[in-house]
Amino acid sequence: MASNSMSTHGSGSWTAKQNKAFEKALALYDKDTPDRWHNVAKAVGGKTVEEVRRHYEILVDDIKRIESGQGEEPEASLKHESEAARIKMKR
Repeated sequence: MASNSMSTHGSGSWTAKQNKAFEKALALYDKDTPDRWHNVAKAVGGKTVEEVRRHYEILVDDIKRIESGQGEEPEASLKHESEAARIKMKR
């Protein structure tokens, strides 16, 4: 595949189903998994590699902001404390 995205189509909004699939995929495909973002995008469905990577970056930024006391309301659709804890443990 010449492009690093799953497809040329995607959506900026995330459904609850996609967020749940994203959570599960992050737990399954850790940072050492080859083609991690491709696998996560495939598991989520309807999102490009870049979209899932950006969703993750926003989530990590939200966690950092919350932990530093700079904010309480995350930008990302994912607001699950359990997911934040899993990501923190993987860093």
